[in-house]
Amino acid sequence: MKSNKKNQLGEIIITSSLEEEEGGIIQLISDEDEDPDQEVKFPDPLPILPLRNTVLFPGVVIPISVGRDKSLALVRDVYKKDKTIGALSQVDPAIENPEFSDLHKIGTIAQIIKILEMPDGSTSAIIQGKARFQTDKLVTDDPYLMTSVHLLSDIYPKEGDQEFEALVQSLKELSLKIIDLSSNIPQETSFAVKNIESPKFLINFISANANVNNKDKQRLLDINDLKKRGILLLEFLTKEVQMLELKKDIQTKVKVDLEQQQREYLLHQQMKTIQDELGGSPVEQEIEEMRSKAAAKKWRKEVKQTFEKELDKLQRMNPAAGEYSVQANYLQTLLDLPWAEYTKDNFDLQRAKKILDRDHFGLGEVKERILEHLAVLKLKGDMKSPIICLYGPPGVGKTSLGKSVAEALGRNYVRMSLGGLHDEAEIRGHRKTYIGAMPGRIVQNLKKAKSSNPVFILDEIDKVGSDFKGDPSFALLEVLDPEQNNSFFDNYLELEYDLSRVLFIATANTTNTISPPLRDRMEMIEITGYIVEEKIEIARRHLVPKQLQAHGLKKNDLFFPKKTLEEIIVNYTRESGVRELDKKIAQISRRVAKKIAFGTHPSRTITRENLLEYLGPPMFFRDKYEGNELSGVATGLAWTPVGGEILFVETSLSKGKGKLTLTGNLGDVMKESAVIALEYLKSHADVLNLDDEFSANNDFHIHVPEGAIPKDGPSAGITMITSLASALTQRKVRKGLAMTGEITLRGKVLPVGGIKEKILAARRANLNEIILSKENEKDISRIQDVYLKNLKFHYIENILEVLDYALLKSKARKG
Repeated sequence: MKSNKKNQLGEIIITSSLEEEEGGIIQLISDEDEDPDQEVKFPDPLPILPLRNTVLFPGVVIPISVGRDKSLALVRDVYKKDKTIGALSQVDPAIENPEFSDLHKIGTIAQIIKILEMPDGSTSAIIQGKARFQTDKLVTDDPYLMTSVHLLSDIYPKEGDQEFEALVQSLKELSLKIIDLSSNIPQETSFAVKNIESPKFLINFISANANVNNKDKQRLLDINDLKKRGILLLEFLTKEVQMLELKKDIQTKVKVDLEQQQREYLLHQQMKTIQDELGGSPVEQEIEEMRSKAAAKKWRKEVKQTFEKELDKLQRMNPAAGEYSVQANYLQTLLDLPWAEYTKDNFDLQRAKKILDRDHFGLGEVKERILEHLAVLKLKGDMKSPIICLYGPPGVGKTSLGKSVAEALGRNYVRMSLGGLHDEAEIRGHRKTYIGAMPGRIVQNLKKAKSSNPVFILDEIDKVGSDFKGDPSFALLEVLDPEQNNSFFDNYLELEYDLSRVLFIATANTTNTISPPLRDRMEMIEITGYIVEEKIEIARRHLVPKQLQAHGLKKNDLFFPKKTLEEIIVNYTRESGVRELDKKIAQISRRVAKKIAFGTHPSRTITRENLLEYLGPPMFFRDKYEGNELSGVATGLAWTPVGGEILFVETSLSKGKGKLTLTGNLGDVMKESAVIALEYLKSHADVLNLDDEFSANNDFHIHVPEGAIPKDGPSAGITMITSLASALTQRKVRKGLAMTGEITLRGKVLPVGGIKEKILAARRANLNEIILSKENEKDISRIQDVYLKNLKFHYIENILEVLDYALLKSKARKG
């Protein structure tokens, strides 16, 4: 039900608010018309007044604001004549100038009681519903809508229908209950409901004034059967009663909660008074402690103002409130952060170089970059820290390098693993309005570092994930941009933090999974795998002493000769780094420690012969060159995440019709290289003195061994064409020769990557000659001479040069 009031004429006015809005309505019912079956006269055709915001029911009187030009013309014309119009509700109230099709088909014949010119210049009309009608067809729409209509009769229930009488009584009771539950409806409204005796008028009156939307009111008006109309109205009123009762329950609970809070407040005030008498409140002591800590902080004006404002807010809070602990944690975080606190850099470059060389063997480019940064700092006094990304295979010392850099610079060290991170909030933090909110891990780690210029390791940056919560790599764009990170914004702090003096060192195994914008912000430094000689030195200087100490062994308890270490590296590990080597040394150390603990006295020196006892039989028999006695076998070089490998490409011919079979778990790119190789040989058969029909008379089978290992990439192109050419010509492939390069149908040899790892693989396999693309010569010039020792390189530009050098004139055994 809607609120009501009485006007000066003594009529009962029902309205949704005390102030009438433009286009709004005020519904009321006159007490003059209690005969539901009176004869209704109306003109034919009937002028139609569209109603935007209401539905008119028979017997109900409503004032309406008339604003449209057509409606004004209709009201004024009709008011001069018989004052009878047809009121139809719009299907869509938003339509400004409705046509006949925009109106409902069933409406109410109405009489204009009075036209009122309002003080603001607008026009209002008071109309009273008389009877329901249905439109037949449009007669004209100029100057306003006029239609032919026919009256609709209400279907009354049988006399003495007890169900209908109970329905009417229920409608009355529910209406009175709604009036009672609604605080904005005066109790006098119940007077109107109680004094309506006609069931039809009661249903129409309640329908008009019920808190129901216009669509449902039109449904009520459309129903001819008075009993069915009453049942639908009862359904609407029941829902309204349930909603009002629910609101009342909620308000009662809120009132109880408020009373409880007031009671707790008074008790806390009493406790505070008692605590003051006994020597002060713990809460006040905590706040004073925060204030004294803040006085010693070196923070900027903005942070200081925020802290003082939030501290004053905390002081006004009830300590028992849930928000108190949230506010206290926020303030404690502000206090714990090292705002403008920096450690002093050590500019002794010789000392820094010694520390870097002491902790890591090799890694010359990285060490040189750190020393360059120190040198510029020493000369300039201040500069933005570089963002360095070290990428390379596992176990080559990328992460541990950060500790050495921190020690060399005299800075604090902190490490954050990004592997598996998939929520942007882990970087930027959550807003403190959330339950359990925390600052991002960048800010948390700075709090742990206790300085604003630490060496900050972002480990495994290539393994950052993303999901529906966002992409953390995009949040890292701000962190790792020297032009932006002086004002890094954390959602929890809601303050900017200066990260420009933090030395970020990111680590990754591959750059392929790092987003291009993020990769562009970092200085990429590649750390490649170690050669055997380097691994031996790393084991002697670092790994063996570390494992002796870890297992309680003395220096004279265990000794690894260089030959033994070489045997472990070659036959028991398969890696570019030294992580697996470290595990093997640890395994030997454990078994020696066990023998000493049992009272036996094992040999101090670990020899190649007794490795079988400690490590079992050799695990790997790889990288062994198999000679050039067979035709159709060529040696290629491949890059893997654990370093370089050599691979063999084998070709076999059989009688057939030119079918090409590829095996060895090859990827699409590698398969395409084989197809290109065969097509090139077909088009250049004369160069190799091959029969023009060789492809039509033979089937070709290319296999790359170790079929359980997936292989892909274009770098085996020249190896495949050499293998095919050798099989077709039965010529030997040059002994001790390896090759890598991509081929094209035009015969070009294109450059490939991973050159250093591939060179190390060739050295391990005792290969001494390598064929590369001419464009890879620049990569060789950047590799240290120690890696190139005893290797001869042949730089070529096309396939014919490869075949000319790789294939000997002598014939091989058929493979």
